[in-house]
Amino acid sequence: MPVHIIVVGCGRVGSGLARALEAGGHSVAIIDQEQKAFDRFLGNGFGGRAIRGVGFDRDVLLAAGVEEADALAAVTDGDNSNILTARIAREHFGVKQVVARIYDARRAEIYARLGIPTVATVPWTIDHIARFLVPADIEADWVDPTGAISLVERPLPGWWIGRPLAELEAGDRIRLVGVNRGGGAQLATAGLVAQDGDTVFLAVRNDAVDELAALLTEPAVAGGHA
Repeated sequence: MPVHIIVVGCGRVGSGLARALEAGGHSVAIIDQEQKAFDRFLGNGFGGRAIRGVGFDRDVLLAAGVEEADALAAVTDGDNSNILTARIAREHFGVKQVVARIYDARRAEIYARLGIPTVATVPWTIDHIARFLVPADIEADWVDPTGAISLVERPLPGWWIGRPLAELEAGDRIRLVGVNRGGGAQLATAGLVAQDGDTVFLAVRNDAVDELAALLTEPAVAGGHA
């Protein structure tokens, strides 16, 4: 389902992410302080909004459509700016999916406690960030040689918090394999309850991909953005 996404920072990371999300059918606005960043990295083919300013400025975020945004990625070259932007988007504007790029991976656990998913520079990829922004868009991380079963990694949307993770399973079609929580991974066990910041690993039959996407889509907005 197409959503509106804000990308803060128009370097190689932000511009690539913006283009990838737009190619996926989503509405995208990108923010940067420098016009030359748009000229250098974004190019003429981008059809979304390009907004000059800093990502933690309220008026700039409003110009980028934060009030109707479903997700935001802060990927500038400043850790503090990225975290501040992500917190403002989530806490003041109620953006449901946020992720911040950081250079100091040691801070990741601290930010996780604030409910802000972070992606460090070394393991970062555009695809990995996109998963946080649009968790219902399902693309496999691995597919078995017969093409029947996929393994996927997805962050749990905030509205899942407090629900039994067993509710993600669906017979022989979708199975929960493990959970990444607080920087550590664990295999799935009975009685696990979703917590803020959880990322889940699932085995999915390829004919059940749409079923998994529905499980990750908030019922109240399944038919469109509220």
